[in-house]
Parts: sequence; C-alpha cells; structure tokens
Amino acid sequence: MPASTAAKARTRNRRPAGTPSPWGMFFRGFLKRPVMVGAVAPSSRFTINKMLKPVDWENTKLFVEYGPGVGTFTRPILDKLSADGKLIVIDTNPDFIRYLKQSINDPRLIAVQGSAADVKQIIAEHGFEHADYIASGLPFSTLPPGVGDAIAKATREVIRKGGAFLVYQYNPRVKNFLTPHWSHIDHAMEWINIPPAQLWWAWND
Repeated sequence: MPASTAAKARTRNRRPAGTPSPWGMFFRGFLKRPVMVGAVAPSSRFTINKMLKPVDWENTKLFVEYGPGVGTFTRPILDKLSADGKLIVIDTNPDFIRYLKQSINDPRLIAVQGSAADVKQIIAEHGFEHADYIASGLPFSTLPPGVGDAIAKATREVIRKGGAFLVYQYNPRVKNFLTPHWSHIDHAMEWINIPPAQLWWAWND
C-alpha cells in the first residue's frame, strides 16, 4: 500500500477516545436489535472481497450500502472508491450511524439514518438520480411484512443500467425478494464466514 494511501486509511479509521471497538459496537447492536442485525459476527474479509470483486470501480460515482453496521463493508468500499465518488450508507439504527460518523473521517462518506425503502428520496437529496451499485446485509427474511419487498422494488428502480444489487445473506430465501424484480441473478457461497454467507448479485441489464 502506498504511503499516501496508508495515511488516508489511518485517518479514515481513526477512533476517538471512548468510542467502542467495532466488535463491541456490533455485539451491542446485535443484542439491542437482533432481528435487524441478523448475524452474530461481522462478515469475513473473504466475504467482502468476493462480494465486491465484480464491481466496475472506474465507473462508480455513487455506491449505496444498506445496513452498514460498524462499517465492515464501508471501509473496504471507501478503499476502492474513486476520489470523486460518494458512498451513502443507510441504517435505521442511530447508534451505528453515530458510530460511523465518529470513527470514519472521509468526505466521500454520507451516513443517513433512515429506511432503505426510501433510497430514491435519500440519494435525490444528495444530488443523485441513480446509484451505480447498492450493497446490502439486511436480513430480508426477518424484516417486517412488506418491508423487504418495498426495499427490493425501490432498489431496482434506482440502480443504473449495468449496475447491480449486491446482497450478502445467511438465508437462501432472500432470492424470493430478488426474483420478482431481476432476471439476471448470480449466486455464490463463502464458507469462510460465521455463518457461511450466501452471496447474490442482481444485475440491471
């Protein structure tokens, strides 16, 4: 890693005194809202690398992430995102949004407390009509009735042609939320994860 890149990474990952560690914050969030967090541990680096590998970073100006939690995917996305790109992360948990704002110092990051179902309105408020890619770790199968479908529909409408919805899940039933809106869906497994992760790429052809 070049010295300048390393310096930027250190700045981005700065954690003010008194701020919990990522693991501590994640576990606290799981205990408070297990249905919304949907996992007992952050995703592994193997899951992150495999999930993000198909992204065309050179043509990515807006990346959106649903349910960023403590930033397990957020930081690697910022590491790959161009200098003029933006990353909008959306989470209903104010503790996670506050944590990300405190622990990541990067002008490309926009942390929003809200619902992923409102993604079109949220990106419009920040000057965008479309997103290039959207990643999600939301536990679709345990969301309140209708919410998962609303999120999938809204997501399909805002991703540009050639972009994709990247979903990492632990329940294969997440595909039921994707198939009504996408016909081109790729799938893989990442076994080096707790628990093993289902990876889905729904493409807007």
